[in-house]
Amino acid sequence: MKSFLQGFSGKSDAGSGVGGELRLRVLDEFDKAGIGWIWATDPEGKLIYLADRAREKLGCTTEELIGRPLDEIFELDDSQDKESSGRSLKFQLKARNKVRDQVVRFALDNPKENIRQTWWSISGHPVRDDAGEFVGYRGNATDVTIEYERKLMDSRLADYDSLTGLANRHNMDRAIDSTLAAFKAAERPCALMMMDLDKFKRVNDTLGHQAGDALLIEVAERLRSIVGDRGKIARLGGDEFQVLIADEDDRGKLGELADKIIQILSQPYPLDDGKRAVIGASVGIAVAPFDGAEREDLIRSADLALYAAKNGGRGQFRFYAADLKNEEQERESMLDDLRIALESGQLHLEYQPVVSIKSGAVVCLEALMRWDHPERGPIAPGSFIPIAEESDLINNLGEWALRTACETAASWPKSVRIAVNVSAVQFASQGLPTIVANALAHSGLEADRLELELTESIFVGDSTETEETFAKLKGLGVRLALDDFGTGYSSLSYLRSAPFDKIKVDKSFVESCTQKDKNSAKIIAAIVGLSSALNMETTVEGVEAFDQLEVVKSHGAKLVQGFIYSPPLSDKEVLDQIDNGVFIIEPDGPSTYRPDRRTVYRRVGAIHDDYYYNAVMRNLSRNGAGIEGIVGVEVGTDLVLDLGEGQLAVCKVIHLTETGFGVEFETHLTSDGSGGLCTRHRVSPYTIAAAGLPVKPGTAGPTEGKRNESKPKFLEVAASNISA
Repeated sequence: MKSFLQGFSGKSDAGSGVGGELRLRVLDEFDKAGIGWIWATDPEGKLIYLADRAREKLGCTTEELIGRPLDEIFELDDSQDKESSGRSLKFQLKARNKVRDQVVRFALDNPKENIRQTWWSISGHPVRDDAGEFVGYRGNATDVTIEYERKLMDSRLADYDSLTGLANRHNMDRAIDSTLAAFKAAERPCALMMMDLDKFKRVNDTLGHQAGDALLIEVAERLRSIVGDRGKIARLGGDEFQVLIADEDDRGKLGELADKIIQILSQPYPLDDGKRAVIGASVGIAVAPFDGAEREDLIRSADLALYAAKNGGRGQFRFYAADLKNEEQERESMLDDLRIALESGQLHLEYQPVVSIKSGAVVCLEALMRWDHPERGPIAPGSFIPIAEESDLINNLGEWALRTACETAASWPKSVRIAVNVSAVQFASQGLPTIVANALAHSGLEADRLELELTESIFVGDSTETEETFAKLKGLGVRLALDDFGTGYSSLSYLRSAPFDKIKVDKSFVESCTQKDKNSAKIIAAIVGLSSALNMETTVEGVEAFDQLEVVKSHGAKLVQGFIYSPPLSDKEVLDQIDNGVFIIEPDGPSTYRPDRRTVYRRVGAIHDDYYYNAVMRNLSRNGAGIEGIVGVEVGTDLVLDLGEGQLAVCKVIHLTETGFGVEFETHLTSDGSGGLCTRHRVSPYTIAAAGLPVKPGTAGPTEGKRNESKPKFLEVAASNISA
């Protein structure tokens, strides 16, 4: 104690005599008063003294604290801004700096469960003896736990979402600004994902806001588990989220992450009272500096990509592209046009056969809605159905499709059924059984010839109402089919409780069923076996080639729907087939399935020996492309294809054709989320401009950039049938 007191008095006799006794008594009373506590370390930074009252507050014994390094007992809290709070406590002690009002957290595990987390404010100064030798630190400490917790709470309310605990909009805006500023000088990329939840509004409307809040909390937890420490996650409000990922521009990896987010967020959410919710997610992705070097531009690009993903059918991701329009305005315009289309007869149905593999006989036809826009031409159902589902228009569309399909099918042979898709919004309408009954009565179609195709999203909402609707529909005598089976995560529980007559295996399993490294064929076999055990039919969707047909046939499938038998047919084509006699179709298609081959007509550039050629790309796959417009190229020639927007693909000519040549990419392309392909990485727009490449690929003039600097080795010719 004598040497300890020396540090506060500077005199060697501090602990002797009346003055020393008084000083000891004052220090003891100071400790007991709880105003603050005295602490001291030895030259190695180990604690040699701490007031008894302080040890009691920490819930530790003398043996647990004395002799341990001070920087092991206390540390800067993770929630503090290290830049503003200074260097670590360990660094300050090692440098023998003065410590002034430093807030630290008690870092040891509290042995007593009732001891809560503790923060102290400590001050101290290094002490030397008469010979100038460092003898340790002497200091004081006060408990600031209550004040610091209040400060943390205020900070959290300002920067974090109170429901999910994720960063809020202001927090994320600062993070984007600081990341872009720090990365700009080094030309390092970062990616921003914008996402919102599909069908979340319906959860709020049917199950209540309390269920909606519980779902959002679970969404946040799933996002944390997926993203981990790779990025920063924020909830902007409602069902909108952002993810910021630094140092990443590989669109292959970003697409994989976005796809994983969509898949995981689409799993059913168990709620209270045995209820569950099924939602989805759409993701838009923009990458700086290619899609925006400032926060406003980057967010706008990610927003446009998100709207494109939602407009493309939801449950998918999209990368930003320069030709994306303001999709929000597009959606409003399309909804207005769709109302007019329903009233003016622009909509019609086509029918795709479901065929028996054994006999080739058509046993059912699925009604598919088609829209021929007077200005835009044919519009895919995946584009307009999701828009209709967000409004009451889907009920009108659904009723029109049901009545039209029943009227058409009434003239078919009685051995052929008609299948009609029913959206989750329609199913939730209490008037659906009445609409079905009226359609059957008006058309005269037998009830058992009508098949209603439902997806598992119908199970969102009140389970009692769902069971009542099932009972009413089965009471009418119609058949029920579970569509897209296998893409959800709790379908077995649905089969246990719902009266389905058929399971439709999703085409995503068929696409990969011939690949040995996939389990798709085994999954198809399992689904077929399951449905057989439950006395249900099975239809395998999306079969296009003979190798796929052989796989599904060998695994027990009996009914197939796909292009290998027939594309969707008009009602006249169906009647013509029926008039020819028995409705039988023989399979006809390619021997093997090639999912990546796409026919395109697209201007591109080809760079060889510093000369830029204008060319046309005729087909495209992940690993190569067919090129026309350049003559004299030999097998083995190395080229760089300019696909636009900084997409430069290194490739080699591998074969020649009558009109051009084929190339193989050095690095395979990746999915853009909308059925297209793109390069994994892009070249900075500054680099593109400096190289003299044209803004639009394949449109270079005779005096532009690389065409003006060197002589061509090959002959550039005009390719025919180039799309304007």
